[in-house]
Amino acid sequence: MFKSLFAPILAVIAVIIVVGYFYKNPQKLSNIQTPQKIVKIAEVSIPVELADTDEKRVKGLSGRSSFDEKSGMLFVFDNKQITPVFWMKDMQIPLDIIWIGSGKIVKIDENVPAPVAGTPDTKLTNYSSGSPIDYVLEVNSGFSGKNKIKAGDSVDLSGI
Repeated sequence: MFKSLFAPILAVIAVIIVVGYFYKNPQKLSNIQTPQKIVKIAEVSIPVELADTDEKRVKGLSGRSSFDEKSGMLFVFDNKQITPVFWMKDMQIPLDIIWIGSGKIVKIDENVPAPVAGTPDTKLTNYSSGSPIDYVLEVNSGFSGKNKIKAGDSVDLSGI
């Protein structure tokens, strides 16, 4: 009888310890792999993180000191007839900003520099496609040139 009570108690204690560990170390949970989302432009497959909520779109890549050179962040807009404006607030790395509308690249802002630390919001440069778009893809500076990606290229979003 003692064994039949002892085993479930040990199991509960083990679960509590594991949950407590991840609660105190949330970065360990971030290492758990989620299904990879892929955007394909020409013959280039780009693994992307999705910025598909207002909170994720506002944060974007700000605050990061590095970003995988072959990956990107795809900003997804619910309203497909908007002309969003981006800025480099709190960015630490330069980017290429790829504006996508109706399955094609509308415009690319290449080699957008990170602002000097402490630049006031009112002095930050604004970036826009100049026309309604569906998505914005941010990649490391120079990615577009290295991969021969240009305005007019078709974009396959079926992997998201």
